[in-house]
Amino acid sequence: MNKRALISACAAGFAFSATYTNHAPLVDALRGDFAFSQARAGLLTTGIFLSHALIQIPAGRLSDRLGASRVMVTALAWVTLANVAIAISGAYWQLLFWKSIAGIGTGACFAAGARYVVGMFTGRALHLAQGLYGASVVLGSGFVLFAVPQLLGAFGWRGAFLGCALLAAVVWTWWMWLSPHPEQSVPAAGSIGEMMRHRELWLLSWMQMASFGLMIVVGAWITMLLTADFAMPLKEAGLLGSMVLLLGIVSRPLGGLLAHSIPIRLLMGASFLLNALACAALGWGNSRALAMIAIAALGTGCGVPYAGVFNRAAALFPGRAGAAMGFVNMVGIVMILAGAPAVGYLVDLSGQFRTSFYALSAFSLLAAAATPAIPEEK
Repeated sequence: MNKRALISACAAGFAFSATYTNHAPLVDALRGDFAFSQARAGLLTTGIFLSHALIQIPAGRLSDRLGASRVMVTALAWVTLANVAIAISGAYWQLLFWKSIAGIGTGACFAAGARYVVGMFTGRALHLAQGLYGASVVLGSGFVLFAVPQLLGAFGWRGAFLGCALLAAVVWTWWMWLSPHPEQSVPAAGSIGEMMRHRELWLLSWMQMASFGLMIVVGAWITMLLTADFAMPLKEAGLLGSMVLLLGIVSRPLGGLLAHSIPIRLLMGASFLLNALACAALGWGNSRALAMIAIAALGTGCGVPYAGVFNRAAALFPGRAGAAMGFVNMVGIVMILAGAPAVGYLVDLSGQFRTSFYALSAFSLLAAAATPAIPEEK
């Protein structure tokens, strides 16, 4: 395995994903300076993920045409400058604007990173490398929740954002001078529209919604569910709930290892059945022990399909691998944008989380039922 290429991909994943969530621990400090509501605080997350989603296909296409390394270098510089701009913001609207601008950079980084892995690795090494790249993205977005409060105490919220800018700048320097470059492939003929009409690509996109999308939606609400339905103290609920995301650090590489030897239908079908049972158990809300088992199951079931989904999308369109993977990830993010508020709506309507998590369980069952429609790999 090309270790320097793997370090390059994982370092980039860690650096750009820190910008996903670096504002979350700073909300109280930001509200103290700019006096905005909790709803407006939530828009900071919406802003970055919306632009992150919209850039997926264009960034993937650019990675196919210009090379993943070129796109990554530009995107890391973009993330660096966006964090500097956030750090010097003087009003809420500036925070929201620059956070949304940062999403263009993070989205381009993600698409370029996935395309870079496909260009640098093959066979078993490809599945493992894609899983490790996915794990680095989870690690970066989770680690910053710990690191940013430390920077806040020492340097204030502006210094915390500058710290994230410095991280991206260091990784940009690595990519400029030390990362190996894959051979440039010639993009396949045909239009993006033809690619987007491909039936299996839509199936893989649904799988991404039922894994990555589900993970983020559950992660957004799990702390509130554990405090409301399981009577857990907030700190305990937050620590346990974070495992839905953090287990991806292990389950994504594990899924990469398994994807080389287990048919994609079986691997994904088992993962989605596991997710369905876990969501149903959380909706039932009978015991803390069951909740802990369910969270471990979700962290596993949501992470295992990652490498298989992206590598299969890339294999379907070798000359447009970046665009194909970008499309799959964009649809997965749509689940986040629609699913998170939908859960809240059902909670308001029913007065409990049970209905929402049963609905998520049903969604996972439908995904499991759809996996036999994925053709066997040739």
